[in-house]
Amino acid sequence: MNSHPVQLLEPVFHFLDRMIYEQGDILYMLLVYASIPLIAWILSGGLRRKQSRQMNHPSIIVIWLPVRPPPLPPSIIGDEPERGRWDCEPPEDDCRRFDN
Repeated sequence: MNSHPVQLLEPVFHFLDRMIYEQGDILYMLLVYASIPLIAWILSGGLRRKQSRQMNHPSIIVIWLPVRPPPLPPSIIGDEPERGRWDCEPPEDDCRRFDN
């Protein structure tokens, strides 16, 4: 006897192939009508687990360790230019001061 999985399931594949060929339209209609209550059951919460009071399962405890944030970058908002510093070299008529 051959123990290869494909050859073991070959009679099942032939049976399903013959059923679909002969009764495919009826099987299709049955699956359509069976899917309507299945979808309603899923949408009403049928797939959610029922929490049984008899089950004693361990609680999961998560401990968050305090983490120090990284240091802040140096501030550039409070820095003012030195008094009397010009943004360009003379001639003075083309220059503007920063501290205005």
